[in-house]
Amino acid sequence: MELRHLRYFLAVAETRSVTRAAEQLGIQQPPLSQQLKVLEAELGVTLFERLPRGVALTPAGTALHADAVDLFARIDQMRARMQRMARGDEGALAIGFTSSAAAHKLTPEVLRACRRHFPRVALSLTECNAAEAIERLADGTLNAALLRAPVLHPEGVRFDLLLEEEMVIALPLDHALLRRRALRGQNAAAPVSLSELASDPFILVRRPGAPGMYGDLLRECEALGFTPRIGAEVERMLTNLNLVAAGAGVSVVPASMAGLNRHGVAYCRMVEADRLRAPLTLGYREGQDDAALTALVALTHRIATRHRKKSQDEE
Repeated sequence: MELRHLRYFLAVAETRSVTRAAEQLGIQQPPLSQQLKVLEAELGVTLFERLPRGVALTPAGTALHADAVDLFARIDQMRARMQRMARGDEGALAIGFTSSAAAHKLTPEVLRACRRHFPRVALSLTECNAAEAIERLADGTLNAALLRAPVLHPEGVRFDLLLEEEMVIALPLDHALLRRRALRGQNAAAPVSLSELASDPFILVRRPGAPGMYGDLLRECEALGFTPRIGAEVERMLTNLNLVAAGAGVSVVPASMAGLNRHGVAYCRMVEADRLRAPLTLGYREGQDDAALTALVALTHRIATRHRKKSQDEE
């Protein structure tokens, strides 16, 4: 049985006339009558009672009519769903993010916009470090990830720089530099040079997890004439700030994290801010025939463009 047979059947059932159905379908009456007989023979039932004028459904015809209407309704639903998926309006996306990327207001804004614009796209969210995110992009576990600097560049994974922000220095609230400034009546939030922290232990994200920012910081310290003493290396930047709050050392973090741990951490701009920047990057699998992913990438870039423009206007 072919779908066209059911379409022919529905046309006759709804017009109650083979002649009118043939006109509606744009075919001749004899071939239509023949196709109806083929359908009846295949199903082993009589679908129509032939009347002097037109036809009437038999009990079997009435049952088939209900099933056929339901079938074509489901086909229409399937077609509509496929069209939504082709537009990126429906599907599923697995998105990863690092803790420091999540601290930037762009990340929650992207996720809110995705839920608002594509409510039929199911989002699966995973926090991980940059190395884990990229590995999962490479093996297909993640479709996209928001992170800072890429630590690996596997084949098939693309990285788009969305924006950059300055880095700030994170100090324990009772740090000696802050106490000295308070005694002198100086502004506690005034820019600090990394060289003023040469004797402090630094809390940093492990080099394999953030080689770009880690390496940039070491090079800047070397240029200022000292090698920083590493007090601890941690997996995530949020752990950095917890240790800073505990007095275990100082750290350098993206400016968007400056609202965290205010009860134990003071944030100061860096004199060297122009030379130390924190990127925010979108990683995703390229070459994928996934309209939902394409829509997410385009949406993220539009939001990032607004953020960059706003930042430029504020400067």
